[in-house]
Amino acid sequence: MAEPQQRPPGTIAAMAHKPDHGETSYRGCGRLAGKAAVITGADSGIGRAVAIAFAREGADVLIAYLDEHEDARDTAKHVEAAGRRAVLVPGDLADRATCEAIAATAAAEFGRIDILVNNAAFQMTHATVEEITDEEWTRTFEINIHAMFRLIKAALPQLGDGASIINTSSVNYDQPKPTLLPYATTKGAIANFTAGLAQLLGDRGIRVNAVAPGPIWTPLIPSTMPPDQVAEFGKNTPLGRPGQPAELAPVYVLLASDEASYISGAVVPVTGGKPIL
Repeated sequence: MAEPQQRPPGTIAAMAHKPDHGETSYRGCGRLAGKAAVITGADSGIGRAVAIAFAREGADVLIAYLDEHEDARDTAKHVEAAGRRAVLVPGDLADRATCEAIAATAAAEFGRIDILVNNAAFQMTHATVEEITDEEWTRTFEINIHAMFRLIKAALPQLGDGASIINTSSVNYDQPKPTLLPYATTKGAIANFTAGLAQLLGDRGIRVNAVAPGPIWTPLIPSTMPPDQVAEFGKNTPLGRPGQPAELAPVYVLLASDEASYISGAVVPVTGGKPIL
């Protein structure tokens, strides 16, 4: 598909082919009634779809994002249209202070955190190892995995019995794409982090799971991949197309809900048919 190139992390407004976040399709039925959720990277893509679904299921939502203010405000409008509270917190997750501010704001606004979705991510495409700078390698780890640790640690005083932590991994944790070496490496770390953390927090009644998306159509794609890869994006899956963010949201809803009370330490693939072992 022809798609304008963007600067990372990209915006929805600049996309020729807009993703489906469930704006007109998602129907809630109270599965998260009265809960308070924090979602990183909630301005667009998977994070926006999850925010919309959570709100329509009855949850208030803190929308954490970098600096895509227009996209974040639009996500907030959808949350508020569902009759729920939306709280916006911009900031760079590579900064420890941002992680601490997110947790502190959630505590002040909601009084607790029932659901923490660590979804924000950074990626860039490189054909050779030599192209990857030390700075980019470090930034990828800071945003994709170090921020998860810092935010969870800051949020733990607000996470009680029955709380749910959901981390976004990727099909790349099992099938690493070589041109996404730093990103794929962090996604493997997230899968291990999730499995270990689920065991550490089980006695507190806190569940920890991960979702492993395949190729999902978000602003990150045209802003971090060359045009030829964007044009073919998702066509190598058994379903023959990229997934839409709206197709991920129901899995996050399940893992956040009390219906998943015995699911912890799992990595749930949503890959368009690509097997994960």
